[in-house]
Amino acid sequence: MSGFSGLIIVVAYFSLLLIISFITGRKNSDNEAFFLGNRQSPWWVVAIGMVGTSISGVTFVSVPGLVGDKSFTYMQTVMGFFIGYLVIATVLLPLYYRLNLTSIYTYLGQRIGNRAYKTGAWFFLISKTIGASARLYIVSLILQKIIFDAWNIPFYVTVCVTILLIWLYTYRGGIKTIVWTDTIQTIIMIGALIMLLIEVSKSIDMSFSQIITDISQSNMSRIFVFDNWWSKDNFVKQFFSGIFIAIAMTGLDQDMMQKNLTCKSLKDAQKNMYWYGFSFIPVNFLFLTLGAMLLMLAAQNNITLPTNGDAILPLFATTYLGKTVLVLFVVGIIAAAFSSADSALAALTTSFSVDILGIQREEALTARRKRMIIHLSISVLFIFIIMIFRALNNKSVIDAIYTIVSYTYGPLLGLYAFGLFTKLRTNDKLVPFIALVSPVLCALLSYVSKTYWGYTFGYELLIINGLITFAGLWLFRSNKEVELV
Repeated sequence: MSGFSGLIIVVAYFSLLLIISFITGRKNSDNEAFFLGNRQSPWWVVAIGMVGTSISGVTFVSVPGLVGDKSFTYMQTVMGFFIGYLVIATVLLPLYYRLNLTSIYTYLGQRIGNRAYKTGAWFFLISKTIGASARLYIVSLILQKIIFDAWNIPFYVTVCVTILLIWLYTYRGGIKTIVWTDTIQTIIMIGALIMLLIEVSKSIDMSFSQIITDISQSNMSRIFVFDNWWSKDNFVKQFFSGIFIAIAMTGLDQDMMQKNLTCKSLKDAQKNMYWYGFSFIPVNFLFLTLGAMLLMLAAQNNITLPTNGDAILPLFATTYLGKTVLVLFVVGIIAAAFSSADSALAALTTSFSVDILGIQREEALTARRKRMIIHLSISVLFIFIIMIFRALNNKSVIDAIYTIVSYTYGPLLGLYAFGLFTKLRTNDKLVPFIALVSPVLCALLSYVSKTYWGYTFGYELLIINGLITFAGLWLFRSNKEVELV
């Protein structure tokens, strides 16, 4: 792909998003539209868009790369996700709608206290800011190499322009715009994925049914692991971890829940969650199938694969499969990356505005002005963090950051579990300390376990993290009961 072709794709793509932004934001750009989309979003539009939000640009390249080491065992986690989404639909969404929340962390203030409220919000703000920046950084590196290096455009210019474009199509309508742009981006992403499958099958020179048969008869098709409890891929660990990952990283995440809160009613929000959870299964299965097909193609042509699974799809797209596949890869990764980034930007703006500054209590014009300043400030913060990643220039640092971010959802899990399933009060002043100590103890446990017992924790560490937080809240409980909110 020439640099000119790549620029044409980027310009055309963002032009489409800006048109949608103009249409959705021209009539109403107040805080109610920005935060909750005036609660007028069709549930099926939200459901489609949430798939794109969940599948970031990193996921777009990572999931196909899992097959070489883990076969299809990731589907065990995906099955757990579905059960987690059912819990969200039946337990958390009714709570959020009954309390008429804008930020879901307001619940912690009502149930436990102001310190718990601020703690939950800050844990979300820090983890989402770092996580979203890391995802944008990795995708920006790929786009820089494929497109912008040909024009000798510096990396910092690429990052600044990218963030500027995301800011432009979100600053007026916020979540009202994102509900629709993410739907379009999800459709584009899934379309690109299907076309990639078709193009790769042509290169393998086999019918699709033959390819599926070959995969199903190979070791790559293994989904369930029951025979090795110590394995990180054991079914029980993967499945139950998937349940709690979905609850914590979707149901307790302002980014993901904000779209649900734009639906017209609780019933619509629940329908959205059911269909979103169901559709997530075949989408991930297709990504894994693509990874298996790439391994088949590599075996046919004696292609040496990179040791890092994340590099497999980019390698084939840029080197072996021609211009059509490269175009599809670029379009797909842009759609996946920016449907995740724009949603994170809106959610961070909402959480900081409502949870930290409390602008909902201010006069409308002042509140709107502050919200726009916050929106711009977080966009600039994205640029700053991405450039720090660039200066460090070490992929292991990014991996470490993702690990750290994954720890921050455990305290949220413990806080909500304590609030929902007990009638106890706890010492609100100690909540920030309990929430900080919990991931530290998990990190120590993980180190000791690997060093002295030879056992490496996987996703189940999230559950342990939540349990430690819950135990800390229980330890400092008072005997006085409260009514459940």
